Amino acid sequence: MPSLVVHYAFVGLLAATLLGAAFDRRSLLLALAVVTVPDIDSFIALVSEVGHRAALTNLVIPAVLGGLLAIDLSVRTESFVRSRWGAYGVRVAWFCVLVYAVGHVLFDAVSGGANLFWPIHDQFYQFRGRLELSTQRGIVQTFVETGGNGGAGGGGGSSGGGGGLPTPDAMGNTSEIQMDTAVDPDPSGTQDGPVDRIFPVARGGWQLYLLVVGTVATIGRFVVGHDLPEE
Repeated sequence: MPSLVVHYAFVGLLAATLLGAAFDRRSLLLALAVVTVPDIDSFIALVSEVGHRAALTNLVIPAVLGGLLAIDLSVRTESFVRSRWGAYGVRVAWFCVLVYAVGHVLFDAVSGGANLFWPIHDQFYQFRGRLELSTQRGIVQTFVETGGNGGAGGGGGSSGGGGGLPTPDAMGNTSEIQMDTAVDPDPSGTQDGPVDRIFPVARGGWQLYLLVVGTVATIGRFVVGHDLPEE
């Protein structure tokens, strides 16, 4: 599971590449604050079984926020966001919705699992699979269920009939799955003796790589900017 600092590095990388002229210290700090919010459900887990990677780590919240933002920008006679902060605010607002969904919720879903649709649908999901090119079988992927064989994992090239559907692995609901955290390292209450509270930084080479590259890219964006130097 990615640590919060890995989430920060990923969001910094997204901000450096997507915010354009809206990239500054204020927009970056706001995006980092937004990507922190889902992990507050670690504390909710202390008093409820609907805790980490469920209560706040779901796609329902960014979907609602995105809907409210769209109404403000498209339906209202005068947009609050646009009138208050202009084009800068509009871009940063949409980016924060993206950060919530992509920078944290879906990131968790591909690295350990998340309760993506709570409270509408109580089920933890994890996206797992592979995509490769085989000299014998052609394009092989197990991320998407194709219409040809009725199940994930089929070979199949680009000529498959009909569209495919994502097929995440169901892990269980909130009564069956409780994620351990440094805040609540023993949610099941089964450990004997002193409980070890672990605050992860990077678990695996890919997380360390993302942490370093994302941090360097974010700092580099501040140093280099987006204007070419004068000849």
